[in-house]
Amino acid sequence: MVVEQQVIKKNVEIALTEDVGTGDITAELLAKDTLSQAQLVCRETAILCGQAWFNETFQQLDDTINVNWLANDGDNLSPEQPVCHIKGNSRALLTGERTAINFLQTFSGTATTVHHYVELIKGTNTKLLDTRKTIPGLRRAQKYAVSCGGGKNHRIGLFDAYLIKENHILAKGSIANAVNEAKKTGQPVEVEVENMQELEQALMAKANRILLDNFSLDNLRAAVKKTQGQAELEASGNITEDNLREIALTGVDYISIGALTKHIKAIDFSLRFE
Repeated sequence: MVVEQQVIKKNVEIALTEDVGTGDITAELLAKDTLSQAQLVCRETAILCGQAWFNETFQQLDDTINVNWLANDGDNLSPEQPVCHIKGNSRALLTGERTAINFLQTFSGTATTVHHYVELIKGTNTKLLDTRKTIPGLRRAQKYAVSCGGGKNHRIGLFDAYLIKENHILAKGSIANAVNEAKKTGQPVEVEVENMQELEQALMAKANRILLDNFSLDNLRAAVKKTQGQAELEASGNITEDNLREIALTGVDYISIGALTKHIKAIDFSLRFE
């Protein structure tokens, strides 16, 4: 997942506007030409993610600030590990500190969560997918974080892939009607099913991928056996750390989990001035 610089720039502009407003009145207690240097430290085990947003925050405040990274996005971090050195105008460093760390702690939190889940299905042929359950305005960033953690991206939004769900099917009259209409565009089509009868209908309609919503383990195994490679299979719904590996072992191609991007714990970073 590549995030365009214009997207990163916009994310940072919005965040700085929210935080700085008309100006950082506390930082203005310092003389304008005061210089400082600092070290960013990670306080816990984590996967690093968000360097571009961290850099962009300080660049928008003062483009003479220098950030020297000691690790890369996707790297494992240990408690008390130095992550980067930063030096430049003291006012700008203090003003940007919270915003820059907010990006880093959030995206690193996402990447760390994903890495944990990926490790749970290690050795299987199943790939872990994200969903659209992301922080508004930060979807591309979070999906980038998913890739840093070793996961794969599902569709970016409503515009780049078909996912036909229950209400689409009801509106079109049947799974066949919905799938056939979508396939006219030549794009791959995924359809969500809730039982074995709907799975049969989706296979008959030649859907490219079928999302098995809240299937039991027995039904997942039955679905894999019935499908026999006619379509890709994706398991979703009520998937936790406890049942994730069992679901992967049924033989499904993908498992999608909303918790990867919505149930995240921020990683603890500290910027220590020297």
